[in-house]
Amino acid sequence: MKAIDRTAIQEIGIPSLVLMERAAMAVVEEVKKRTQSQDDIIWCACGCGNNGADGVAAARMLHLAGYPVVIVFIGDREKGSREFQLQASIAEKLGIGLIEYGEFIPGSCDVLVDAVFGVGLSRSVEGEYREFLQMLEDAAPRLTVAVDMPSGISSDNGQILGTALRADVTVTFGWEKLGTVLFPGREYAGQVVIADIGFPQMAFDLAQQGSPDAVRAFTFEPEDWKRLPVRRSYSNKGSFGKVLVVAGSKNMGGAAYLSALAAYRTGAGLVKILTVEENRSFLLTRLPEAILETYDADAFGEEPEDYRERFEQDCEWADAVVLGPGLGQEGYVRNLVEMILTAACTPVIVDADALNMIAANSYLTAYYTENIIITPHLGEMARLTGKSIHEIQKNLIPAAQEYASHYGITCILKDAATAAALRDGRIYINTSGNSAMAKAGSGDVLTGILAALLAQGMDEMEGTVLGIYLHGAAGDWYRKKKGAYSMLAGELADCVADVLEQAAGKAEG
Repeated sequence: MKAIDRTAIQEIGIPSLVLMERAAMAVVEEVKKRTQSQDDIIWCACGCGNNGADGVAAARMLHLAGYPVVIVFIGDREKGSREFQLQASIAEKLGIGLIEYGEFIPGSCDVLVDAVFGVGLSRSVEGEYREFLQMLEDAAPRLTVAVDMPSGISSDNGQILGTALRADVTVTFGWEKLGTVLFPGREYAGQVVIADIGFPQMAFDLAQQGSPDAVRAFTFEPEDWKRLPVRRSYSNKGSFGKVLVVAGSKNMGGAAYLSALAAYRTGAGLVKILTVEENRSFLLTRLPEAILETYDADAFGEEPEDYRERFEQDCEWADAVVLGPGLGQEGYVRNLVEMILTAACTPVIVDADALNMIAANSYLTAYYTENIIITPHLGEMARLTGKSIHEIQKNLIPAAQEYASHYGITCILKDAATAAALRDGRIYINTSGNSAMAKAGSGDVLTGILAALLAQGMDEMEGTVLGIYLHGAAGDWYRKKKGAYSMLAGELADCVADVLEQAAGKAEG
């Protein structure tokens, strides 16, 4: 966005003050929507850069609209940006005083406009600036409106840089920043309003050419339900794809059940579960619709080659394969994972214990092909890469991107905001989902959703993204109906049906 802003001003010739006035107007509009009275005391807290200049311009507009406004700023005004100095001069001529933080008497306010730091913050907030943010927090405003970014949040990765202010609404300009999509920044941003302040598409295109390595990401919204595969009237069970679920260990069939259930709920025509014999009774009882094929784990462990032809036929039968949920870490699992990876020529969603087995036996990555989609959570990604969970969490996008590009695969890195590094180099950040989904089995449901969409013939990358979005939307549906505490993974799979029913209506409309 800094490059887009610079391009719009320097190369295209849009005056910076024109963009600034439109940005301030967008902030003022959100403040007016949410204030209870024109008597509400408003503080506009500003740095001395262009973000602060936006704040001063907003303060002037609020003052002219009749609101009681105080501008408090921090930093060396004389060394501030040209735009800040100009906006400050205009404000003073209109009788709005600017109070330096060192001379400001703390108190309380009803509304806080946070324009201290913008997208340029890259180091920890310390010293006087940390005290300033603490003073603003202590003012206990009923409403906080952040200008472009909540102060103290990295616009690159959403991390808290020392300390940060929570906003009720963040008015951001042009395009949303990664810092308000990724956690914890997403939580600090509150509602995000994306304001069009006049950046032309040409500015984006030119900036993209000048910064080819910059991280650009996309997300899905309800309008993307139109991408769902069409259910043709003239069809049969074979028309909607066949999913093979290779999952479950002795007396541990729950993960296999959840993946298979989710695949059926997402529209797959046939689902076959390949699991150990001990799970037969459980799975036949819970999901009689599934085709069940079992093997003897002990016999397979002793003579794995005796099973190769049968497993290869299973992979040839399938349009998509799920590999890993609940497999366990017994010695035979390594051979099973290797066999499926070498046999499958269709998309393979690799999850859970299959990932752990790959992490423990790195030679298995030699069997990665472009049809591989891995779905690690942070712990599994740490085992795969040798990095700490904390390091991965702070650098979610680079972690997914590096692993995917190194092996030429798709990596879905699961977190509160899941990041998917697609095989074609694009980055998807998921914006659906909620804390109700933080339950055992949710990941197994995701694998089934992904497999079903791909088995129905969706493009691998588009189906992957839509599956992630659908998974989160099912969680949102449950929370809307029953709250955030009590959801079970099986209920999450069932909610997929509700979301698809609603989505199909929107797609037809």
